[in-house]
Amino acid sequence: MDTATGAVSVTDYHTAGEPFRIVTAGQPEIGGSTVLERRQFAQSSDEVDRVRRLLVNEPRGHADMYGGFLVPPDDDGADFGVLFWHKDGYSTACGHGSIALGAWAVNTGRVAAAPDGDTDVVIDVPSGRVTARVSSSGGRVQRVAFGNVASYVVARKVPVATSRGTVSADISYGGALYASVEAASVGLAVAPAHYPELIAIGREVKWALNDGPWARHPSDPRLDGIYGAILFDDLGQHPGGGPHQRNVTVFADGEVDRSPCGSGTSARLAVLAEDGRLGIGQTLRHDSIIGTTFLGRVVAEVRAEGRGAVLTEIEGAAYQTGTATFSLDPDDPLGTGFLLR
Repeated sequence: MDTATGAVSVTDYHTAGEPFRIVTAGQPEIGGSTVLERRQFAQSSDEVDRVRRLLVNEPRGHADMYGGFLVPPDDDGADFGVLFWHKDGYSTACGHGSIALGAWAVNTGRVAAAPDGDTDVVIDVPSGRVTARVSSSGGRVQRVAFGNVASYVVARKVPVATSRGTVSADISYGGALYASVEAASVGLAVAPAHYPELIAIGREVKWALNDGPWARHPSDPRLDGIYGAILFDDLGQHPGGGPHQRNVTVFADGEVDRSPCGSGTSARLAVLAEDGRLGIGQTLRHDSIIGTTFLGRVVAEVRAEGRGAVLTEIEGAAYQTGTATFSLDPDDPLGTGFLLR
Protein backbone atom coordinates (compact mmCIF):
# COMPACT_ATOMS: atom_id res chain seq x y z
CA MET A 1 0.00 0.00 0.00
CA ASP A 2 1.23 3.47 -0.81
CA THR A 3 2.32 4.76 2.61
CA ALA A 4 1.61 8.36 1.62
CA THR A 5 -1.94 8.01 0.28
CA GLY A 6 -3.02 4.53 1.33
CA ALA A 7 -4.50 4.10 -2.15
CA VAL A 8 -4.68 0.69 -3.83
CA SER A 9 -6.19 0.54 -7.32
CA VAL A 10 -7.79 -2.60 -8.71
CA THR A 11 -9.62 -3.89 -11.76
CA ASP A 12 -12.17 -6.58 -11.02
CA TYR A 13 -13.14 -9.44 -13.33
CA HIS A 14 -15.22 -12.55 -12.95
CA THR A 15 -14.51 -15.84 -14.70
CA ALA A 16 -17.58 -18.07 -14.86
CA GLY A 17 -18.86 -16.29 -11.75
CA GLU A 18 -15.67 -16.46 -9.67
CA PRO A 19 -14.17 -13.05 -8.78
CA PHE A 20 -10.64 -12.04 -9.63
CA ARG A 21 -9.32 -8.73 -8.32
CA ILE A 22 -6.23 -7.49 -10.19
CA VAL A 23 -4.07 -5.00 -8.26
CA THR A 24 -2.91 -2.37 -10.74
CA ALA A 25 -1.30 0.20 -8.40
CA GLY A 26 -0.39 0.69 -4.77
CA GLN A 27 1.09 -2.65 -3.76
CA PRO A 28 4.45 -2.73 -1.96
CA GLU A 29 7.65 -4.03 -3.52
CA ILE A 30 7.65 -7.85 -3.46
CA GLY A 31 11.18 -9.27 -3.38
CA GLY A 32 12.52 -12.36 -5.13
CA SER A 33 14.01 -13.41 -8.45
CA THR A 34 11.18 -15.79 -9.41
CA VAL A 35 7.43 -15.77 -8.89
CA LEU A 36 7.73 -18.71 -6.49
CA GLU A 37 10.32 -16.79 -4.46
CA ARG A 38 8.07 -13.73 -4.47
CA ARG A 39 5.26 -15.89 -3.08
CA GLN A 40 7.53 -16.85 -0.18
CA PHE A 41 8.38 -13.19 0.36
CA ALA A 42 4.69 -12.20 0.40
CA GLN A 43 3.89 -14.98 2.86
CA SER A 44 6.44 -13.60 5.33
CA SER A 45 5.88 -9.87 4.75
CA ASP A 46 3.30 -8.12 6.91
CA GLU A 47 3.50 -5.06 4.64
CA VAL A 48 2.50 -7.09 1.58
CA ASP A 49 -0.04 -9.19 3.43
CA ARG A 50 -1.66 -6.07 4.83
CA VAL A 51 -2.69 -5.17 1.29
CA ARG A 52 -4.04 -8.68 0.68
CA ARG A 53 -6.10 -8.46 3.86
CA LEU A 54 -7.37 -4.99 2.95
CA LEU A 55 -8.63 -6.22 -0.42
CA VAL A 56 -10.01 -9.60 0.56
CA ASN A 57 -11.60 -8.78 3.92
CA GLU A 58 -14.95 -7.14 4.51
CA PRO A 59 -16.02 -4.40 4.03
CA ARG A 60 -14.01 -4.18 0.77
CA GLY A 61 -14.11 -7.88 -0.02
CA HIS A 62 -15.69 -11.04 1.36
CA ALA A 63 -14.77 -14.57 2.47
CA ASP A 64 -14.86 -15.88 -1.11
CA MET A 65 -12.88 -13.06 -2.72
CA TYR A 66 -9.90 -13.91 -4.93
CA GLY A 67 -7.25 -11.80 -6.62
CA GLY A 68 -3.65 -11.31 -7.56
CA PHE A 69 -0.60 -9.07 -7.38
CA LEU A 70 1.15 -8.41 -10.70
CA VAL A 71 4.90 -9.05 -10.43
CA PRO A 72 7.82 -9.33 -12.89
CA PRO A 73 8.08 -12.64 -14.80
CA ASP A 74 10.84 -15.16 -14.16
CA ASP A 75 12.51 -14.17 -17.45
CA ASP A 76 11.82 -12.47 -20.77
CA GLY A 77 9.85 -15.47 -22.02
CA ALA A 78 6.69 -14.35 -20.18
CA ASP A 79 4.66 -11.15 -20.34
CA PHE A 80 4.29 -10.81 -16.56
CA GLY A 81 3.99 -12.78 -13.36
CA VAL A 82 1.26 -12.99 -10.76
CA LEU A 83 0.87 -13.93 -7.11
CA PHE A 84 -2.58 -15.37 -6.48
CA TRP A 85 -4.26 -14.68 -3.15
CA HIS A 86 -7.42 -15.58 -1.26
CA LYS A 87 -8.80 -15.08 2.24
CA ASP A 88 -6.26 -17.43 3.86
CA GLY A 89 -3.08 -16.61 1.95
CA TYR A 90 -1.38 -17.28 -1.37
CA SER A 91 -2.11 -20.15 -3.76
CA THR A 92 0.29 -21.87 -6.16
CA ALA A 93 -2.04 -21.87 -9.17
CA CYS A 94 -5.31 -20.34 -10.32
CA GLY A 95 -6.95 -21.24 -13.62
CA HIS A 96 -9.85 -18.83 -13.45
CA GLY A 97 -7.37 -16.08 -12.58
CA SER A 98 -5.19 -17.00 -15.57
CA ILE A 99 -8.25 -16.71 -17.83
CA ALA A 100 -9.14 -13.32 -16.33
CA LEU A 101 -5.57 -12.06 -16.67
CA GLY A 102 -5.48 -13.09 -20.33
CA ALA A 103 -8.63 -11.09 -21.03
CA TRP A 104 -7.36 -8.13 -18.97
CA ALA A 105 -3.96 -8.08 -20.71
CA VAL A 106 -5.58 -7.87 -24.15
CA ASN A 107 -8.36 -5.48 -23.11
CA THR A 108 -5.89 -3.02 -21.59
CA GLY A 109 -3.26 -3.31 -24.33
CA ARG A 110 -0.74 -4.77 -21.87
CA VAL A 111 -0.25 -7.41 -24.57
CA ALA A 112 -0.79 -6.21 -28.12
CA ALA A 113 -3.51 -8.11 -29.97
CA ALA A 114 -5.14 -8.00 -33.37
CA PRO A 115 -8.89 -7.28 -33.33
CA ASP A 116 -9.57 -10.73 -34.80
CA GLY A 117 -7.85 -14.02 -34.03
CA ASP A 118 -5.82 -15.50 -31.20
CA THR A 119 -3.20 -13.84 -28.99
CA ASP A 120 -0.98 -15.67 -26.50
CA VAL A 121 -0.51 -14.10 -23.07
CA VAL A 122 2.31 -15.86 -21.24
CA ILE A 123 2.11 -15.70 -17.44
CA ASP A 124 4.52 -16.94 -14.78
CA VAL A 125 2.67 -18.29 -11.74
CA PRO A 126 4.12 -19.97 -8.63
CA SER A 127 3.65 -23.47 -10.08
CA GLY A 128 5.29 -22.62 -13.41
CA ARG A 129 4.50 -20.96 -16.73
CA VAL A 130 1.03 -20.94 -18.25
CA THR A 131 -0.22 -19.52 -21.52
CA ALA A 132 -3.63 -17.89 -21.96
CA ARG A 133 -4.76 -18.03 -25.59
CA VAL A 134 -7.13 -15.09 -25.98
CA SER A 135 -9.59 -15.28 -28.89
CA SER A 136 -10.98 -11.98 -30.15
CA SER A 137 -13.53 -10.98 -32.76
CA GLY A 138 -14.31 -7.44 -33.82
CA GLY A 139 -11.95 -6.11 -31.17
CA ARG A 140 -13.74 -7.88 -28.32
CA VAL A 141 -12.43 -10.82 -26.32
CA GLN A 142 -14.73 -13.80 -26.85
CA ARG A 143 -13.06 -16.57 -24.84
CA VAL A 144 -9.76 -17.58 -23.27
CA ALA A 145 -8.15 -21.03 -23.12
CA PHE A 146 -5.19 -21.43 -20.82
CA GLY A 147 -2.55 -24.11 -21.22
CA ASN A 148 -1.55 -25.32 -17.77
CA VAL A 149 1.55 -26.90 -16.28
CA ALA A 150 1.71 -30.70 -16.50
CA SER A 151 -1.06 -32.45 -14.53
CA TYR A 152 -0.88 -35.93 -13.07
CA VAL A 153 -2.44 -38.42 -10.68
CA VAL A 154 -0.78 -38.82 -7.27
CA ALA A 155 -2.94 -41.50 -5.61
CA ARG A 156 -6.23 -43.30 -6.21
CA LYS A 157 -9.02 -44.37 -3.87
CA VAL A 158 -7.46 -42.99 -0.70
CA PRO A 159 -9.83 -43.71 2.22
CA VAL A 160 -10.84 -40.63 4.19
CA ALA A 161 -12.83 -40.80 7.41
CA THR A 162 -15.51 -38.09 7.55
CA SER A 163 -18.62 -37.28 9.56
CA ARG A 164 -20.59 -38.85 6.71
CA GLY A 165 -18.58 -42.07 6.76
CA THR A 166 -15.41 -43.17 5.02
CA VAL A 167 -15.11 -41.90 1.46
CA SER A 168 -12.69 -42.58 -1.37
CA ALA A 169 -10.57 -39.72 -2.70
CA ASP A 170 -8.42 -39.44 -5.81
CA ILE A 171 -5.45 -37.08 -5.39
CA SER A 172 -4.18 -35.29 -8.48
CA TYR A 173 -2.11 -32.25 -9.38
CA GLY A 174 -3.01 -29.42 -11.73
CA GLY A 175 -0.67 -26.70 -10.46
CA ALA A 176 -1.95 -27.46 -6.95
CA LEU A 177 -2.95 -30.69 -5.25
CA TYR A 178 -6.65 -31.59 -5.17
CA ALA A 179 -8.67 -34.40 -3.62
CA SER A 180 -11.66 -35.51 -5.72
CA VAL A 181 -14.66 -37.15 -4.06
CA GLU A 182 -17.94 -38.10 -5.73
CA ALA A 183 -20.65 -36.03 -4.04
CA ALA A 184 -23.11 -38.93 -4.07
CA SER A 185 -20.71 -40.93 -1.87
CA VAL A 186 -21.51 -38.53 0.99
CA GLY A 187 -25.22 -38.36 0.17
CA LEU A 188 -25.04 -34.97 -1.56
CA ALA A 189 -25.38 -33.44 -5.00
CA VAL A 190 -23.54 -30.41 -6.33
CA ALA A 191 -26.39 -27.93 -5.96
CA PRO A 192 -26.89 -24.62 -4.15
CA ALA A 193 -29.38 -26.30 -1.81
CA HIS A 194 -26.49 -28.39 -0.41
CA TYR A 195 -24.02 -25.51 -0.23
CA PRO A 196 -23.38 -25.54 3.56
CA GLU A 197 -23.02 -29.33 3.66
CA LEU A 198 -20.65 -29.29 0.68
CA ILE A 199 -18.43 -26.73 2.40
CA ALA A 200 -18.37 -28.76 5.59
CA ILE A 201 -17.43 -32.06 3.93
CA GLY A 202 -14.92 -30.31 1.64
CA ARG A 203 -13.13 -28.89 4.66
CA GLU A 204 -13.12 -32.29 6.35
CA VAL A 205 -11.59 -34.02 3.33
CA LYS A 206 -8.94 -31.35 2.77
CA TRP A 207 -7.74 -31.22 6.36
CA ALA A 208 -7.86 -34.99 6.81
CA LEU A 209 -5.42 -35.37 3.90
CA ASN A 210 -3.32 -32.25 4.30
CA ASP A 211 -0.79 -33.74 6.72
CA GLY A 212 -0.47 -37.06 4.90
CA PRO A 213 2.05 -38.22 2.30
CA TRP A 214 -0.31 -37.36 -0.57
CA ALA A 215 -0.03 -33.68 0.31
CA ARG A 216 3.69 -33.56 -0.47
CA HIS A 217 4.82 -32.28 -3.85
CA PRO A 218 7.30 -34.78 -5.31
CA SER A 219 10.12 -32.29 -5.89
CA ASP A 220 9.39 -28.87 -4.35
CA PRO A 221 8.06 -28.53 -0.78
CA ARG A 222 7.01 -24.96 -1.55
CA LEU A 223 4.15 -26.53 -3.53
CA ASP A 224 3.07 -28.86 -0.70
CA GLY A 225 -0.46 -29.09 0.66
CA ILE A 226 -3.88 -30.27 -0.41
CA TYR A 227 -5.20 -27.01 -1.81
CA GLY A 228 -8.80 -28.04 -2.34
CA ALA A 229 -11.41 -30.77 -2.24
CA ILE A 230 -13.40 -31.29 -5.45
CA LEU A 231 -16.88 -32.72 -4.89
CA PHE A 232 -18.34 -33.81 -8.21
CA ASP A 233 -21.41 -35.25 -9.89
CA ASP A 234 -20.84 -37.51 -12.86
CA LEU A 235 -23.46 -36.64 -15.49
CA GLY A 236 -22.39 -39.23 -18.07
CA GLN A 237 -21.45 -38.09 -21.57
CA HIS A 238 -22.28 -34.79 -23.25
CA PRO A 239 -23.58 -34.74 -26.85
CA GLY A 240 -20.07 -34.05 -28.17
CA GLY A 241 -18.94 -37.41 -26.84
CA GLY A 242 -16.80 -36.53 -23.83
CA PRO A 243 -17.49 -36.70 -20.09
CA HIS A 244 -19.93 -34.28 -18.50
CA GLN A 245 -19.40 -33.49 -14.83
CA ARG A 246 -20.47 -30.86 -12.32
CA ASN A 247 -18.29 -29.88 -9.40
CA VAL A 248 -17.77 -27.57 -6.50
CA THR A 249 -14.23 -26.96 -5.29
CA VAL A 250 -13.80 -26.11 -1.61
CA PHE A 251 -10.32 -24.64 -1.22
CA ALA A 252 -8.20 -22.80 1.35
CA ASP A 253 -10.23 -23.13 4.55
CA GLY A 254 -13.83 -23.38 3.39
CA GLU A 255 -13.66 -20.96 0.45
CA VAL A 256 -15.87 -21.97 -2.47
CA ASP A 257 -15.06 -21.58 -6.16
CA ARG A 258 -18.08 -20.30 -8.05
CA SER A 259 -16.48 -21.34 -11.35
CA PRO A 260 -15.72 -24.96 -12.27
CA CYS A 261 -12.14 -24.27 -10.99
CA GLY A 262 -9.48 -24.01 -13.68
CA SER A 263 -6.50 -25.75 -12.07
CA GLY A 264 -8.94 -28.18 -10.47
CA THR A 265 -10.30 -29.00 -13.92
CA SER A 266 -6.75 -29.84 -15.00
CA ALA A 267 -6.47 -32.15 -11.99
CA ARG A 268 -9.76 -33.82 -12.94
CA LEU A 269 -8.56 -34.26 -16.54
CA ALA A 270 -5.54 -36.21 -15.29
CA VAL A 271 -7.87 -38.62 -13.43
CA LEU A 272 -10.26 -39.01 -16.37
CA ALA A 273 -7.37 -39.61 -18.76
CA GLU A 274 -5.96 -42.33 -16.51
CA ASP A 275 -9.42 -43.90 -16.36
CA GLY A 276 -9.53 -44.02 -20.16
CA ARG A 277 -12.60 -41.76 -20.24
CA LEU A 278 -10.88 -38.84 -21.93
CA GLY A 279 -8.48 -39.11 -24.84
CA ILE A 280 -6.60 -36.48 -26.79
CA GLY A 281 -9.08 -34.42 -28.77
CA GLN A 282 -12.02 -35.16 -26.48
CA THR A 283 -13.60 -32.53 -24.25
CA LEU A 284 -14.76 -32.54 -20.64
CA ARG A 285 -17.78 -30.34 -20.10
CA HIS A 286 -17.19 -29.15 -16.54
CA ASP A 287 -20.06 -27.29 -14.91
CA SER A 288 -20.00 -25.30 -11.68
CA ILE A 289 -22.41 -25.15 -8.77
CA ILE A 290 -23.97 -22.01 -10.32
CA GLY A 291 -24.31 -23.55 -13.79
CA THR A 292 -21.35 -21.93 -15.57
CA THR A 293 -19.05 -24.07 -17.70
CA PHE A 294 -15.40 -24.67 -18.55
CA LEU A 295 -14.34 -26.91 -21.42
CA GLY A 296 -11.29 -29.05 -20.59
CA ARG A 297 -9.08 -30.89 -23.05
CA VAL A 298 -6.00 -33.11 -22.90
CA VAL A 299 -3.65 -31.84 -25.58
CA ALA A 300 -0.65 -34.14 -25.02
CA GLU A 301 0.65 -36.98 -22.91
CA VAL A 302 4.00 -36.24 -21.26
CA ARG A 303 6.11 -37.23 -18.30
CA ALA A 304 6.50 -35.03 -15.25
CA GLU A 305 7.97 -35.72 -11.81
CA GLY A 306 8.95 -39.21 -12.97
CA ARG A 307 5.44 -40.28 -13.91
CA GLY A 308 2.92 -40.13 -16.72
CA ALA A 309 1.21 -36.76 -17.00
CA VAL A 310 -0.96 -34.74 -19.34
CA LEU A 311 -0.87 -31.24 -20.73
CA THR A 312 -4.27 -29.64 -20.54
CA GLU A 313 -6.16 -26.67 -21.91
CA ILE A 314 -9.10 -25.12 -20.06
CA GLU A 315 -11.46 -22.79 -21.91
CA GLY A 316 -13.77 -20.22 -20.39
CA ALA A 317 -14.69 -16.55 -20.49
CA ALA A 318 -13.98 -13.59 -18.23
CA TYR A 319 -15.66 -10.21 -17.96
CA GLN A 320 -14.68 -6.94 -16.29
CA THR A 321 -17.00 -6.01 -13.44
CA GLY A 322 -15.48 -2.71 -12.36
CA THR A 323 -12.54 -0.66 -11.17
CA ALA A 324 -11.91 0.85 -7.77
CA THR A 325 -9.39 2.63 -5.62
CA PHE A 326 -9.45 1.45 -2.02
CA SER A 327 -7.95 3.17 1.00
CA LEU A 328 -7.74 2.78 4.76
CA ASP A 329 -8.69 5.65 7.02
CA PRO A 330 -6.06 5.71 9.80
CA ASP A 331 -8.87 6.28 12.32
CA ASP A 332 -10.90 3.27 11.17
CA PRO A 333 -11.09 0.88 14.16
CA LEU A 334 -11.71 -2.09 11.82
CA GLY A 335 -8.27 -1.67 10.24
CA THR A 336 -7.82 -4.01 7.28
CA GLY A 337 -11.22 -5.50 7.95
CA PHE A 338 -12.80 -8.76 9.06
CA LEU A 339 -14.26 -11.99 7.74
CA LEU A 340 -17.51 -13.73 8.57
CA ARG A 341 -18.17 -17.29 7.41
